[in-house]
Formats: sequence, C-alpha cells, structure tokens
Amino acid sequence: MSLPGGIRAKLAIALLLIVGGALGAAYAIVIPTLRQSLVDAKIDQLERDAANDATSLPPSTFWPEWVQDLAFKLDARVVIYYVWTKTPTTLGVSQDSREAFSRDIAQDPIAEQAAETQRTARGKLARGDHRYAEVAFPLGESGPIVLVSAALDDQEASLELVKRRLIAAALVALGVALVLGLLAASLHARRIRRLERAAERIAAGRFDEPFADPGQDELGELAQAFDRMRVQLAQLDTARKEFIANASHELRTPLFSLGGFLELMTDEEIDERTRAEFLETMREQVDRLTKLATDLLDLSRVDAGRLRVEREHVELADTARTLVDELRGLAETSGHPLELELDGDPVALGDEERVLQIGRALAGNALTHTPPGTQVVVRVAQRAGHAVLAVEDDGPGIPPEHAERVFERFYRVEGGLASGSGLGLAIARELAELMGGRVTLESRLGRTVFALELEGVAEPASVAAEPALV
Repeated sequence: MSLPGGIRAKLAIALLLIVGGALGAAYAIVIPTLRQSLVDAKIDQLERDAANDATSLPPSTFWPEWVQDLAFKLDARVVIYYVWTKTPTTLGVSQDSREAFSRDIAQDPIAEQAAETQRTARGKLARGDHRYAEVAFPLGESGPIVLVSAALDDQEASLELVKRRLIAAALVALGVALVLGLLAASLHARRIRRLERAAERIAAGRFDEPFADPGQDELGELAQAFDRMRVQLAQLDTARKEFIANASHELRTPLFSLGGFLELMTDEEIDERTRAEFLETMREQVDRLTKLATDLLDLSRVDAGRLRVEREHVELADTARTLVDELRGLAETSGHPLELELDGDPVALGDEERVLQIGRALAGNALTHTPPGTQVVVRVAQRAGHAVLAVEDDGPGIPPEHAERVFERFYRVEGGLASGSGLGLAIARELAELMGGRVTLESRLGRTVFALELEGVAEPASVAAEPALV
C-alpha cells in the first residue's frame, strides 16, 4: 500500500528537504563569515582611526584629559598601561577613560601581547556578557602601552537583525518550495499516472492507442521509449496472430489432405497406381508438417540457448552442389531456371548441416516467392577473408520497407506469391549468428541477393569438429 499522497508527497518532501538543507547550510556558512567580517572591519577601523593619536602620546601630566578626548573621538575605551615587568609580562593601569577604574581590564591579553612583541596587537575578546574589539600600541621598548577597546554591540545587533531576516526569508522560501513542490509533483504524478494507465491498456492487450508526453525531460524520454515498446508489442502481437493463423492453415491443409486420402484409401477400392499417387501426395504433406515442426523446434532451441552447432571446415562448393541437386525438382516444378556458379573453392568455418539448412531457406525463398521464369543462381565465392554462399534472382525484388523485416520471426511480405510460416529467413539469420557469420540482403528491381557470410579459412584441412553449445 502506498503512503498517503503517494509520489506527490514524496517529491514535495524531497524538495522541501533539499531547500531546507541548502538554507541551513547557507545559514551555517553566512552567519559565522558575516560575524568575522564585521569584527575585522571594526578592528581595522579602530586601528586606522587610533593610529596617529595613540602613537603621539603627550606628557604624563596631560594623560587624563588626553584619554578622555581620544575615547570621545573614537567612541571607545582608552587605557594607558605601564610595564611593571617583562618576564613575565606584568602591566599596571595608569589611566582609564572610564571615570571609575574597573579591574576587568587590568590584565588585558591584547595589551600584554603588544608589550611582549613590541608591535601593534589587535584582536577580539569577551568580558562578561559583551564582546570587544581591541587594538594595543606599544610606545617604545619600555614605554607605556595604549589600548583602545570598542564594544561590538552594534555589530552584534546588526548580526542578530540579519539572523532574524534570514530565518524569516528561509521560512518564506520553505513555504514557497512546499507549494511549488506540490504543484510540480502533481504534474509529474499525473504524467506517471498516464504511463500507468497506458501500461494497464498494454497489459490488457490494447495496443491501438498511442501514448505521447509533451515533456522534454527524462520522463518524456521514458514515455517515448514506452510508446516505442507499445508499437513493437503491437507488431509482435500482430505477428503472433498472423503466425497462429498461418500455422493453423499450414497444419490444417496437410492434415485435411491426409485425412481425405486415408478415408479414400479405406472406403474406396482403388488401383495400385492411384494408391501410389495418394501415398506420394501424403508423403509430401508429411514432409510439409515435418518442416514446420522442425522450424518451430529450432526456434525454441535458439531461444533457450540449447541449439548445438559444430565448428568445422565446410567446403562451400560441395554444399552448393548438394543444395542445387536437392532443389532441382522444385525449380523445374515452379518454372525457375536454377544455376550454380563457383568462384574458386572457398572453405568456411561452421556447421555443414546448418549451412545447408540456411542455403535451403535462402534458395527456397527465391524459388517460392518469385514469379515463374525468374532465374535463380546459387553462387559461391571468397570475399575479404569470408566464405560466401549467395542466392541471386532477377525477380521483382523486395520493397525497401520490408527489406529488414523479412528476417523477423513470423513476418511475411504482404502480397507474397506463396504461403509459408515466415520462419525460414529468421532461422537462417539466427543460425548464421551462432556460427559467427551473418546473412545479408541486397534488393532492387531485377536483382535480389541473399548471402551467407562465414569466417573463411586459408585452405581446406581435415580438422576434428569442435562442438559448441550455444
């Protein structure tokens, strides 16, 4: 069961966490940085404003008025120390701009640092509940130390104001992010629900309604891929239905024929000649059924990865001669001149029986699906390190839109001249790939060439077969 709100709530919460995290990180970085910047700016200003006056100390008789004037001018506390001892450094307060002397500044670390290093010292420190920026100026090696100390209350107030405004802005930003997140999540959720409904339609076997998503993001790309899947599934479903219809026809015709002949032979008295003709026809129908069953079995083995092929040297010239001899009768019956052309004696690496099976599919396709009188040539050649068995015809060719799809399972070009299961070329390509080769097609009006290309070997050799289980 999904959480309340589903993906909308999850996306909105995720966006809220991201924005909140970003604002929290900004707060954690900005506030300390801003505090340090304000303090440094105050110390720089204090040092710059006090530098001339603090280093031009008048005679000691004028110190009380001088510290008051300088404190008023700088809006800071001014203290003059004399150095009691250097090791360890011990200071004593000589003058303090405050009317009432306070022991809180008697031992000031900034002033002690200036006395030890004999250089201007600067820094910040806390006394009680307040923080101060201080600059100390040494006057001579054993001279007094002038300390200027200014409260950082204004900087702290400014920082608190920035904090409050930053928190208020963060709360507003979080509210806006929550609203926008819910809106954006709702839009994405609707798009995802459309995908879900499309998936349900496909699961129900309805492939006719296209799916389009106007987005150009990853979800839009997913929708496009989803629609491509729908089209492919629709094609596969159509091919499946067509195959069932074709297979039913292919099975029904020979079965009805066999049943009729058996009934005639059982119920009628026929002479031996007629009986022999009936038997021959029945044998042809059994062969037809056997081929269809064999094709289906080969496909199932390929899908299961259990089709066994050999790795041996195959002399294509001998295979081509066997192929032409087998198909001579079919060629004469269908009115196709059948020729054999040998260009050398190439040797391929493959399975001889499977090569012959592919040759039957390629040549049988040419003899079955071209008009009578179409010349069919079985050709053997060596080409670029490959041994090639090609079947060429001068028929009308295959339309470009069907050229690649003829290798799909169950696919038959519409308007074909002959029936068939549409499995032969698909099996041929599968077998060729299992042997490390390929089946190619070149087609135009007046010339169509199906070619089996296998890895060639330099010369025939008697090598034991290497079975490979694929």
